[in-house]
Amino acid sequence: MNGLAIEVRDLGVRFRRNRRGRRSLKDLFGGASRRSRPGEFWALRNVSFSVEPGESIGVVGRNGQGKSTLLKLVAGVLLPDEGRVVVHGGVAPLIEITGGFVGDLTVRENVRLTAGLHGMSKAEVNRRFDDIIDFAEIADFVDTPYKHLSNGMKVRLAFSVVSQLDEPILLVDEVLAVGDRAFRAKCYKRIDELLAEGRTLFFVSHNEKDLRRFCTRGLYLDKGGLVLDGAIGDVLDRYNEDHNGGA
Repeated sequence: MNGLAIEVRDLGVRFRRNRRGRRSLKDLFGGASRRSRPGEFWALRNVSFSVEPGESIGVVGRNGQGKSTLLKLVAGVLLPDEGRVVVHGGVAPLIEITGGFVGDLTVRENVRLTAGLHGMSKAEVNRRFDDIIDFAEIADFVDTPYKHLSNGMKVRLAFSVVSQLDEPILLVDEVLAVGDRAFRAKCYKRIDELLAEGRTLFFVSHNEKDLRRFCTRGLYLDKGGLVLDGAIGDVLDRYNEDHNGGA
């Protein structure tokens, strides 16, 4: 594992259909069976790959094939039922636009809370606060409760906070599709800057142009399995062949 940013080995995670909660306490602490029970399905299984520091990985697949689940496992939001995920260094996750934000707190309070939860010191938050707000273009709303922001504002704030983190691994899941064209251009420029710094990128998108722009390598997931791990162009070509359309 020396020199790797991420190592995934024989990864498997299962969910229950039409039920809350993924596993019972008995499953968690009493040893879960590897056989699926009625109503359960494997969202991912037998997935293995390694990521070198500085690689840009595009995760490709149809909806419901395990892409977002994989990012959540890398982020540590989910725990696997089988196998393991080893991450060397922290992650800056931009997975859900509301993740980590509290509706009744103001934008100012949320920036301080969320950045702090990601390990940013109080002094760092104070030093970067104006940059975060300016990038998000919400200077007139710093004392507005987060729940009153539009979806576009929430996306801008989330990206602005996460992109200020110094973590070596950046996880991005579809959220850029929500922003307007001008803000997406700012986000793209910021991602380019982070990649130039040597950050590792995990990027989930259905936008083939974006995948080709940012990523050099692709992981193609289908039915919870890893179909192809290779150059992003080859992965997208295989995906398009399989599904007769764009990513």
